[in-house]
Amino acid sequence: MRTVLVTGTGGAGRTTVAAATALAAAREGRRTLLLTADPDGTPEALLGIGALRPAQGPAADRLPWSVPVQVTPGLWAARIVTDHWFRDELTALQERGRGALDMVGATPLDGEELAALPGMDSFALLRALRMAQAAPPGTGWDVLVVDMPPAPETVGLLALPGQLRRYLRRLLPAERQAARALRPMLAQLAGVPMPTQKLYETAERWEGELAAVQDVIDSEATTVRLVVDPGPLADRALRTARAGLALHGCRVEAVIANRLLPAATADPWLAALSGQQQAALKELYEQWAPAVPVRELPHLGRDPQGLGDRPAGDAGGGPDPEGAGAARPAGLDALAEAVGAPPPLPDRPAADPWTVEDRLADDGILLWRLPLPGADRDTLALVRRGDELIVTVGAFHRVLTLPSALRRCTVSGAGLRDGSLQVRFTPDPDLWPRGF
Repeated sequence: MRTVLVTGTGGAGRTTVAAATALAAAREGRRTLLLTADPDGTPEALLGIGALRPAQGPAADRLPWSVPVQVTPGLWAARIVTDHWFRDELTALQERGRGALDMVGATPLDGEELAALPGMDSFALLRALRMAQAAPPGTGWDVLVVDMPPAPETVGLLALPGQLRRYLRRLLPAERQAARALRPMLAQLAGVPMPTQKLYETAERWEGELAAVQDVIDSEATTVRLVVDPGPLADRALRTARAGLALHGCRVEAVIANRLLPAATADPWLAALSGQQQAALKELYEQWAPAVPVRELPHLGRDPQGLGDRPAGDAGGGPDPEGAGAARPAGLDALAEAVGAPPPLPDRPAADPWTVEDRLADDGILLWRLPLPGADRDTLALVRRGDELIVTVGAFHRVLTLPSALRRCTVSGAGLRDGSLQVRFTPDPDLWPRGF
């Protein structure tokens, strides 16, 4: 399934661009689901539909999103329902642990008294990504467009599966689980209780779920659209977002410059704003194009409301078709063509962006290239820890496992050149195979 994650700077119009992207995909005849994490009624107002409501029925059968509402042929919309998902998950967890709770005399919590804890939005969204991909062939969607949080939160969210999997591997290493059969004897010898079977089973289940989500993120068919309201303050935020996404291997498909004012206007106030936007737009093209397309969306003069099918040549809503003389609200159709549908991509693991260059013959080193466009030298940090390289770019952080050849080397230097972090490794004579 083709997945498009729409994020960007705060207040840039992410929800509008996500809705226009989904509409453009549906217009091409592809079954499209627009999934939003926006808790208020903005998506409904944009699409001109009623409230998105959670599904009813047994908790085990419910998905982490509301009942999909068909907006137009080929396009459905739904909202991630964090509260309901959290109650269902915690209720199910209590059922699985009922025996242990009864032993300690604990009173289970009722579903009515449960409320989602801070941070549960991220887990619900990741679960939704996984479940959307798990639909049987022929019953799901061709395209999933997700209205994501602002870019810094999105980067942290996409990094979460990898971080949690690393924690699980450190706390409950798979190679040590073979000792589970010896647990009763070890408990007698040590005089302390050993971890229970349920602990390992839970860890295995979490590992499976996190790996499935990671597969979605790492798929070539999953890309990011970055939305920006061009201006001097947005440029810095977009650079930081670009570096964070690159650090976690997320592929940016397009940059959407939203709410562009007319370049030619007689109003001096509007002319000043437009000039500021055009200067920022030029910077966007210099930084991103041609590797990443920059798409321009016009300012409609008002927020879109509904699809707003327009007569040919009507660019901004036009007069009321009933002849009342009132301007008709501009709709998403005014933006869908400009934003464009996501191009088809194969659903397979994306190529590894990190490459090792062999310079042993000429310079006596191996060079590990880590593409980090947008990274700032002053906010970049590296730490070698055993067989891992810890890379920090501003507020973003990732632990990378070294390729096998580099584990037998020492770090001899690093530099940031042309948007790529180049780390130099020198073979360690005590570890490097003789004759190489």
